[in-house]
Amino acid sequence: MMFGFGRHPAPVIRPLRADRAEACARLHEHSFAHPWSAQEFAALLRDGSGLGAAALDPANGRLKGFVLSRLAGDEAEVLTIVVASGGRGKGIGGALLRDNLRQAMNAGAHAIFLEVAADNASAIALYRRHGFVPVGERPGYYRRADGARATALVMRLTLA
Repeated sequence: MMFGFGRHPAPVIRPLRADRAEACARLHEHSFAHPWSAQEFAALLRDGSGLGAAALDPANGRLKGFVLSRLAGDEAEVLTIVVASGGRGKGIGGALLRDNLRQAMNAGAHAIFLEVAADNASAIALYRRHGFVPVGERPGYYRRADGARATALVMRLTLA
């Protein structure tokens, strides 16, 4: 599957491991107003409840995107999903999400939740395509770089 890359090979999807914490932090920094540190990523990936997938460039092994979820009993929560700006709109996010959903099901999750900024139409469309439905809102949940607050849409997917 080419993920819309044209002549460029599709990224390789692999489990996300703690040795990629620095690369995760760098990518996260370019995508979010309040990024997580490498130490936070490493801790989540080492604690045993973290489920993650990495999209790697097959030519050089560089991280092109990742998803990180946490398992709690028979539920999971997508904590963050990031695709490098040059790879957006090419199917990487969908490939990462599908792999993460598979991981969650294999770990025994029956449902998975996430929050997304209510004005992030492309992310909401991605989640809806994968079966997520809105179940609530969290007003003022996200703090933007300029200090403004944004509402989070809470979404849920029942896993088969």
